[in-house]
Amino acid sequence: MEDLVQYMRAHADSEEKRAMEQYMRNQFAFLGLRSPVRRVLYREFVAEHGKPLDSVATARELYAQTEREFCYLAIDMLTKDVKKQSADVIDFYEQLVVTEPWWDTVDLLASTLVGGHFRLYPELISEYNAKWIDGDNIWLARTAILFQLKYKEATDFNLLFANCEKWLDSDEFFIQKAIGWALRQYAKFEPEVVREFVESHALSPLSRREALKHL
Repeated sequence: MEDLVQYMRAHADSEEKRAMEQYMRNQFAFLGLRSPVRRVLYREFVAEHGKPLDSVATARELYAQTEREFCYLAIDMLTKDVKKQSADVIDFYEQLVVTEPWWDTVDLLASTLVGGHFRLYPELISEYNAKWIDGDNIWLARTAILFQLKYKEATDFNLLFANCEKWLDSDEFFIQKAIGWALRQYAKFEPEVVREFVESHALSPLSRREALKHL
């Protein structure tokens, strides 16, 4: 793993680094490797050194690095192996959600890793959804609201609406945005159901605007 870290750092771009750090409000350090570049570099590394054998162990080490691109790289690796993981990996995903959380990592974790994992192990949904939506961590609550983002017609709309209702009074921007986003996504498949929910609930202006954006 250390070879991978050094390989990425050797290709740092100082100009892109400044731009990326400013975009993220200078909350995180960056190497300056945008997604297309980062993915090409990783493919080059794998071609020469081989793919890491344990994506979870490697992701844990990558998340411990300073620069933000290593979090993205960890999520990329885990995404490729999402269908290979055992049920208990959900606890690791939960840990990643609350590690240096911001929308850039949490949204990928929620919609791709957690969402994909719950498709494989739907028996986990009740326990973890309840823990996250009833807790006080906004990023876990956002994960609960967003994990069905790619479920399309298979969305459990009762669960989605119940999750939204739990946090309707929140003044957190990232929660209001998540509610609107999740409803907007489901509205692509059940527009009238979403419209009825929006009209019958006191959503924040942001959530309402996002939910009805394409209706």
